[in-house]
Amino acid sequence: MLDGVFNALYQFQVSFSFLLLSAIGLAVIFGMMGVINLAHGEFMMLGAYITTIVATAGVPVPLAMLLGALGVGLFGAIVEILVVRRLYGRLLDSVAATWAVGLILSQGMLILTGPSMQGISSPFGSFSVGATSYSWYRVVLGVIALVLLGSLYLVFMKTRYGLRARATIQNPAIAQALGVDTARMYTITFALGSALAGLAGGLFAPTATIVPFFGTNYIVEAFVTVIVGGANALVGTPIAAMLLGAVNAALGTEFGLYIGRVGLLLTTILIIRVLPDGISGLLDRWRMRPTGTRSGK
Repeated sequence: MLDGVFNALYQFQVSFSFLLLSAIGLAVIFGMMGVINLAHGEFMMLGAYITTIVATAGVPVPLAMLLGALGVGLFGAIVEILVVRRLYGRLLDSVAATWAVGLILSQGMLILTGPSMQGISSPFGSFSVGATSYSWYRVVLGVIALVLLGSLYLVFMKTRYGLRARATIQNPAIAQALGVDTARMYTITFALGSALAGLAGGLFAPTATIVPFFGTNYIVEAFVTVIVGGANALVGTPIAAMLLGAVNAALGTEFGLYIGRVGLLLTTILIIRVLPDGISGLLDRWRMRPTGTRSGK
């Protein structure tokens, strides 16, 4: 009985952490900038490759992951300056442009490194509960996901950058009139979202085979998590990751991974049908209701 309960909780936190880590960078760029970054999966792949190459060279794995995030963040800043900046307000054009960037990255990595690369081993061992063995590293990923979420909240809600970034998103013209360098804010935000994608790729590197199409394993779940969460990345995305993670873990544990993914996608369709603005949109509408109406008086 206890073994089954622990297994269910373990599978839930694994599914939640993978969904949140893979989606949070995409959510920052979409929620703060309104840009759909179709190169997000390739940014994750780039982070995984940088982490693996640097770790193989003898650098400690945690430092290699941070260097991977930094490298992808710098690359994201370049992409924003050279490509995305010219396409704000042109949604389809920005989608096509980031898709092209993703294709260049994946095909370029295939040419440079071949179809696969030797990965890195998990930094931690395993433990057993009953007759089942579990990975310590996947537990650590859950802790990292929560720490990262809390750190992002502090960055966007308690720092000068966060204040200026939110002002830029809400009304760019007024923010610029008040002296905010909106172009710089967009670059920093896109770089941050890219770095988060690179960090996710580096964190996932010990759990998967490193191939040029590494990001395709996570991109669908990342997109549906962001869509279900809505525009508020810091509120909607973690709630969506919890909800979809619970569905995926429950069905996946009972019926297999394929059924778990199908259930996740069907849940996404149902939520979008009922809540077209996502979970954060529902919460925003609830907060704006008069106090008496909210309390049912």
